Amino acid sequence: MTAAKTAPLRRYPVLIGGEWRDLADRPQIASWNPATGEPLYSVPDCSAADVDEAVAAAHSAFLGEDWQSAAPVARGAIVRAMADVVLENAELLAETEARDSGKVIAETRRFTAVCADYLRAFGEMADKITGDTFTPPQKGVTAFTRRVPVGVVAAIVPWNNPLWLLALKLGPAIAAGNAIVIKPSEIAAAPVIEFLRKVTEKVALPKGLINLVTGHGAPCGEALSSHPLVAKIAFTGGPETARHIVRNSAANLADVSLELGGKSPALVFDDANLDNAVASIVSGVFLGSAGQSCVASSRALVQRGIYPEFVRRITAAAAQLRVGDPMDAGAQLGPLATAAQLNRIETAVAQAVQRGGRLLLGGKRPEIAGGGWYYQPTILEIGSHDDALVQTEMFGPVLAILPFGDEAEAVALANASRFGLAAGIFTTNVGRVHRLTTRLRAGIQYVNCYRMGAPMAPIGGFGDSGKGREAGIDAVRDYTKTVTVWIDTNV
Repeated sequence: MTAAKTAPLRRYPVLIGGEWRDLADRPQIASWNPATGEPLYSVPDCSAADVDEAVAAAHSAFLGEDWQSAAPVARGAIVRAMADVVLENAELLAETEARDSGKVIAETRRFTAVCADYLRAFGEMADKITGDTFTPPQKGVTAFTRRVPVGVVAAIVPWNNPLWLLALKLGPAIAAGNAIVIKPSEIAAAPVIEFLRKVTEKVALPKGLINLVTGHGAPCGEALSSHPLVAKIAFTGGPETARHIVRNSAANLADVSLELGGKSPALVFDDANLDNAVASIVSGVFLGSAGQSCVASSRALVQRGIYPEFVRRITAAAAQLRVGDPMDAGAQLGPLATAAQLNRIETAVAQAVQRGGRLLLGGKRPEIAGGGWYYQPTILEIGSHDDALVQTEMFGPVLAILPFGDEAEAVALANASRFGLAAGIFTTNVGRVHRLTTRLRAGIQYVNCYRMGAPMAPIGGFGDSGKGREAGIDAVRDYTKTVTVWIDTNV
């Protein structure tokens, strides 16, 4: 008998200077289906020369007369047209992201719509990037400021929410008048590539305005983050990679915005609506992306008077969650994105139990046909806030629960972290809400809710959670520089 031939792995191209290029002669990086552990496609591991060509193309497009003379409303129209592309291809993009990242299809469908909303909003902001006027002390002299684009932007996009996190960079960069080179994660590049292919088919763009390269951190990411023509780097990912990027950017003194990790606390007080608190925290740490979210509500700090009842309710609620194939519309959380991430979570939970943590739920792989990198929703009681499980971002469906006595202790525990991205506050005491929202070191604070967002609401944090903000008009301004103009009317 003749052995059945294995179908060749789909190979995705890159976008350089307005052309889609196969780069078949480069080393290829396989991306794997988290639900099965089987290969999905490959992308080229771009060389430093490939990156240099992409950046040069972006720089040329940025300086070109077509783009330099484009009115803000025209730039905004381009970004709004990208939003239309998302909606026209919503199911393709949602399915591609679900297969590639392991997020369940219900979540990727929701975030595809969100992606379009954000792009449309950024498009509307393009002609609202304003400066200031002021009256200097000199007689007959006036002055004003205007905001101008920075130049070439390097956008480095992670694997956990690739389309939306691309929109948070691409939208403001183009609306503000920049050119861009995008590097998606090699783990989940397909949604970004599929989207940009549709954009280049449907939207009239100056040649080289938008470029895409793929590859590992070295040489591809290294070459991009250290390139002398890159004026701004927008990065979402982990703190250690971010520090490396900052060091690379120093040679060029490029602007850097960093949206990094989190170990977000949810503070549940004894006057809280417990049903709402439980539902919000379960949504924040388990639903949709299996905890692979920077704002995941992975630390529940619960006042002692309600602690036993809260533990009972949240354990019961999480036990009802359905883990399943990302393409199953009924699945509430899918697999982890990589085998390495699964192994890391398993090891961290086992070590926490060895240190004395009490496993309340989960802690193992579920039995799901087809294999895949699944992990059960997991809840642990942890005796010390200094425990590694409490201090380390897990990026998985793992919730640590700890008690507190009073408001002061709750604030101290919440702030006892190198991260400061998000926090949840569950209370019916309005005075407490106002006190806590000024004392918590968290850039996003949810009161009696979680996982909320809107295009005008900034995203960002303190400490190892990053610098700069994404979304909102402030984010668009971050893709500009201020120019001051003096006019002597006496001449």
